[in-house]
Amino acid sequence: MKQSNKREGLRLTLYIFMIVILVYVAVYMPTPYIIYQPGTAEEVKPMISIEKGDTAEKGTFMMTTVSASYANLAMLTMAAFNSNAQVDKKQARLGDKSEDEYAAEQVFYMSDSQSSAMEAAYHEAKVPYEILPEYLFVISTADGDTTRFQPGDKLIAINDKPVTDNAALGTLLTGKQVGEEITVKLERGGEPLTEKVKLVSIKDTKTSQTRPGLGVMIATMQKVTTKDPGKQVHFENTRVGGPSAGLMFTMEIYNQLTIGDLTKGYRVAGTGTIVEDGTVGPIGGVQHKIVAATRENAEIFFVPKDNYKEAKAKADKIKSPMKLVSVNKLEDAIQYMNGLQAKS
Repeated sequence: MKQSNKREGLRLTLYIFMIVILVYVAVYMPTPYIIYQPGTAEEVKPMISIEKGDTAEKGTFMMTTVSASYANLAMLTMAAFNSNAQVDKKQARLGDKSEDEYAAEQVFYMSDSQSSAMEAAYHEAKVPYEILPEYLFVISTADGDTTRFQPGDKLIAINDKPVTDNAALGTLLTGKQVGEEITVKLERGGEPLTEKVKLVSIKDTKTSQTRPGLGVMIATMQKVTTKDPGKQVHFENTRVGGPSAGLMFTMEIYNQLTIGDLTKGYRVAGTGTIVEDGTVGPIGGVQHKIVAATRENAEIFFVPKDNYKEAKAKADKIKSPMKLVSVNKLEDAIQYMNGLQAKS
């Protein structure tokens, strides 16, 4: 009887062990793949505020996103049965960057997209503005070393002297030597942090000469300001990354800066990067954004000219009722909306 109980106990332990292994393999064991799927189509208006802006809108402008997930075995299995899922190599997305570095890069691109949207909208609405550097943002670290800096850090000051851009950083490091210790003030995850950092030797990409530096890839975060406080644009946390919401941010900002409702009562989605002169640039994952916008009952979808063919093919495949509008400039989208009859 005791031997029988022992065998039953051993069998139960083995079953549990096998279940644990299966769960680990299916859920927790990493794979070298990433899965892209339709993300969201979100109203832009709640993300933007202008004190004296015209906020009356019967319709809505929506930005669209792509969902990207680092895949486990279970997700890969489900993706095989999902016609809207696209499986790709993780390395194709990350390149030589870590996941944290890629995420920090996307944060920078989103911030840059917001600044560019403000510039383009101010330019189109003929509102005077200026661009000021705000702080330095750490995108990546040398050889993945995160002992001193981490991707996403805000670099605030060097030896208690504020540093807002690369030029200011270069001035503060002039005369310093490789190996010299400096005090760096950072902000990480919203919390202040002070680090003692030894300068390292880096190669200047312009002169090919070596000089002392921090050993990190940094970018200048800028703010776009206008002398009229009532027309100053403020962004809320968008919780997404990348530059592709530029066009739709610009449409919403322009709508609030000008009199009248540019939406004309329609549900308008879209995608595309933007620069100051209003040029709309192509993006990736447009087929997923078409699906996301269709699910949110968008009636019109603005798509960069270079992405139109791919977008149209996907829209036709899923029989989307949306009207796809190819745009090359901001003016194309504005003129299209102005030409529509407002919904009653």
